[in-house]
Amino acid sequence: MRLSASVALLGLAVSPAWALCPYAEKMALEKKSSIPHPPAPREVSSSGKKGIFYMNRIAPGTSELYVANVDGTNERPLLSNPIYEYHAAFSPDGQWVTFTGERNGDGNSDIYRVRTNGSDLEELEATSSIEDGAVMSPNGKQVAYVSTANGYKANIWVMDLETGHKWNVTDTVSTAANASLPNGYFRPSWSPDGQWIAFSSDRNSGWYGHGDPVFMGVSGWEHTQELSIYVIRPNGSDFRRVVSKSGYCLGSPKWSPNGKRILYYEMTRENTWNSHRPESINTSNSTLVSVDFASGAGRRVEVAGSGVKIFPQYISDSTIAWFAKGSGKEGLHTSAGGFFNTSSSTIRSPAWSPDGKQVVYEKTSWDVVRPMDKKLYSWDEDWEYRFTDVFPQLSNTNKIAMTEKQLGNSSIVSLSANGTNEHLVYDDLKSDFLDASSVAMGTAGAFNPGWSPDGKWVTFGVGFWFQSRATGGGWLVRTTANGTYSEVLTESETTLESNSSVINSGFPSYSHDGKKIIFRVWGTNSTLGDRSQLGLRLLDLDTRKISVLTNEWDNLPSFSPDGERIVFTRKVSDYNYDVCTMRSDGSDLKVLTSSGANDAHAVWTWDGRIAYSSGMFGFQYECALYDQTFQPYGQVIVMDVDGSNKRVLTDSIWEDSMPMFVPNSKLRR
Repeated sequence: MRLSASVALLGLAVSPAWALCPYAEKMALEKKSSIPHPPAPREVSSSGKKGIFYMNRIAPGTSELYVANVDGTNERPLLSNPIYEYHAAFSPDGQWVTFTGERNGDGNSDIYRVRTNGSDLEELEATSSIEDGAVMSPNGKQVAYVSTANGYKANIWVMDLETGHKWNVTDTVSTAANASLPNGYFRPSWSPDGQWIAFSSDRNSGWYGHGDPVFMGVSGWEHTQELSIYVIRPNGSDFRRVVSKSGYCLGSPKWSPNGKRILYYEMTRENTWNSHRPESINTSNSTLVSVDFASGAGRRVEVAGSGVKIFPQYISDSTIAWFAKGSGKEGLHTSAGGFFNTSSSTIRSPAWSPDGKQVVYEKTSWDVVRPMDKKLYSWDEDWEYRFTDVFPQLSNTNKIAMTEKQLGNSSIVSLSANGTNEHLVYDDLKSDFLDASSVAMGTAGAFNPGWSPDGKWVTFGVGFWFQSRATGGGWLVRTTANGTYSEVLTESETTLESNSSVINSGFPSYSHDGKKIIFRVWGTNSTLGDRSQLGLRLLDLDTRKISVLTNEWDNLPSFSPDGERIVFTRKVSDYNYDVCTMRSDGSDLKVLTSSGANDAHAVWTWDGRIAYSSGMFGFQYECALYDQTFQPYGQVIVMDVDGSNKRVLTDSIWEDSMPMFVPNSKLRR
C-alpha cells in the first residue's frame, strides 16, 4: 500500500541509526528542485588515456596537520603548503615530524618528513602503493612504515634513510601466515634502544562481521578486526607475539620510556565497528593496558572507564596521554588530569613530542565534499580516475544516472557523459515514502538507478536501506528520463514490522530488451531464514507479474549488456559475500570470487567485464581508528565474465567503490 506524504512525514517512518551518512550535514533537507553541485563540462580525457574511470570514495574532504602545546595553546599549521596530510609522529629527538600525505594525487598515500618548524620538507617514499605510518628510529638513521607494495597487503617495512635501501620485515618465510585469512601489520613503534619494532596485526584471526546473530552468521556484513601485539627486530629476525586476547582488538602499541613495557588500547572485536560508526560511538568503549615486553605477562590496566580511548602514548615515566572520541569525552587526555577539548573541530591521530610538551595531529572535515569529477590518483595509466557520487550507471545513449548521496539528498540525477545537461530526474523528498530525517541520516533515499536499453526510462528503489530494510519499506519506481512522469512498480509499506509479509524491494536493473526488471527483496523475517523474503525477483513490465529467481541471501543484481547473464552478490557463508553470475532464468550459477573476504557491489563494464569492490587484501589500517565509514577499506577489481584475469584498480587506505568506465567514444558524443 502506498502511504500519503502526510502520513509518512508524521514520523511513522522508522528512524534507524545503523548507517548514518558521513555527509549528512551536507544534505539539503528541504525539497530541492535544482542541482546543488553541477559539474563543469568536460571533453575527452587527458591525452593518451582511454577514457574516464569513475569511482566513489568515503574519506574526509580535507585533512591538515597542526602542532600545538600539549594543552592546545599556540596551535599552528605544520606545513606552509598543505594538500592532504595525516598520521603524523615526532622523531625521537624531537627535530622532525614524519607524516603521510596524498601530495601526488587524491588517494595515493606516501610518506614524508619535515622539520617541526615546517622547513626542509622531504619525500621519503612515494609509489603507487600505500605508504603510511612512518616513524623514525631512535638514532635517526632508519624509518619504519606500513606499505602495501608487493601484494597489496599491509606490511611493516624498514628503510635506511642514507642509502634508500628498504626491506619488508613482516612478509618473510619466518613470519608466514595463513594467506586466506586477515594478514595485515599496522602502527609500527620503535623501542627506545632501537633494537625492536612493536606493531599490531590481525594475522590468522579470521573474517568476522558485526551485529546481531541471524540464521547465517550476524546481521552486519562489514568486517570487524581482531588485533594482537607483536615485535620484531629491524632486520626481520626474532619475530614473536607479545600479547593477544581472543575476541578482542589490541592496537597501537607504544613503549614505556625504559623499554620494559608496551602500552596499547584494548576493545572487543565488535567495538571496532562501533568505534567508527557515528550512531554507536557514544556507547562504545576501550581500555588502555600495558604488559611486560619480555614476557607479555604482568597485564596492568592503565586507564579504564567509558569511552573510546585510542592513540595511547607515554609522555613521561609516570604519565600516559591518549585521545578519546565520542560525545562528552572527545579530546586529548593525560593520566595526570590534563584535558584538551577538541569537540569543536575533528582532530584525529595525535602524537606527542618526546618531552611531552607538544602534540601533532590532523584536523579533518566531512563538510567539504569532493566535487563530481574531481581528479583522483590513477593507478591505471590508461584511464583518468575521477570522483563520482554513488551508484553511477552509463546508458546506451551516453547519459549517466546516479544517486546524489554525498553531493545532495539521495535523489536521482542524470547528465551527459561529457558533463553537460545535468538535471534532477527524481526528488526523493517529494515522494510519498520518505521523511527528511531518515534521508539526512543516509538510511533512506532513491538508490541504484538503472537505465532502460533505449535510454527513455530510469528505474530505482525508493525506501529504507542497510539494516533498516527489515523494518522500513522499499518501492521500485521508474521515471521517464526527463523526470516528467514516474510510476510505482511494486507495493510496500512505510513500516514493515506491522505486517511481516510486506516486502522491501530495491536495487533494480533492466533486462537487455527492456521488458523485465530484476531486483532484490527483503523483509522482517529475512534474517530468520524465511526464503519467501530472500533472493532475487523478476518483474515483467507488460503483465506486472513477479517471478522468483532465487531464494538465497542475494543482492545488487544486474543484467549483462547482452542479456545472457546476471551478476549479483550472495552471502555464501556466515561471514563472507561473493560475486556470482547466473543465466537470466536463474540456472548455471557460477561463483566468481573466493577470497574469503567480502566481494560485492559488482557492475558490468562497457566492454562486458565485471568490476567490483573487494576486501580480499584485508584492512590497511586499524579498523577502530577510522571515522564515519562502513567497510573502512575496499579495493576495486575488474575481472572477465568467467572470473579470470582479476586486476586491481585501486590501492588506497579509504573505502573505494562504485566503479564505472566511460571510454572516450562515449565522451565525444
